Amino acid sequence: MSINVPKEVAALGRMTTAELRQRYADVFGEPTRANNKPWLVKRIAWRLQAQAEGGLSDRARRRAEELARDEDLRVVAPRPPKSEPVPVGRPRLLAVNGRPDRRLPVVGSVLTREYKGRTVRVTVLERGFAFEGEVFKSLSAVAKHVTGTHCNGFWFFNLTGGRDE
Repeated sequence: MSINVPKEVAALGRMTTAELRQRYADVFGEPTRANNKPWLVKRIAWRLQAQAEGGLSDRARRRAEELARDEDLRVVAPRPPKSEPVPVGRPRLLAVNGRPDRRLPVVGSVLTREYKGRTVRVTVLERGFAFEGEVFKSLSAVAKHVTGTHCNGFWFFNLTGGRDE
């Protein structure tokens, strides 16, 4: 018996989540714990289409299995490099939220701190902080990158007081 896939898919959109879970069990032959309505609709629609059209060919299925076995397959795309040149010119106070933060030194300054036998050097940029070729939005982000745990950046670099102190 041939089913009308577009009509069936349209009917799925009108079903409640409980009805979709029951339809999933009917179509796949096993229950689901999912309650995500859009996901259920997509999965059931895919299965209905596969049943009506015949699914993947044996050759396509074998190729998919070959690709799935590839161990060096990248799961997450690489991040683009974050780099911003250190500005040259007249030093200015770094503005945070549109206002200069009195705790921060002028743009172009280098903050230095020893941490676990390692010298941490951070350059103050006009919009962020440069550390090891990356630009971070805040000192706390740099401190987290260095320590591996959340840490107040001003505290980490001993900038807790005002600049006049």
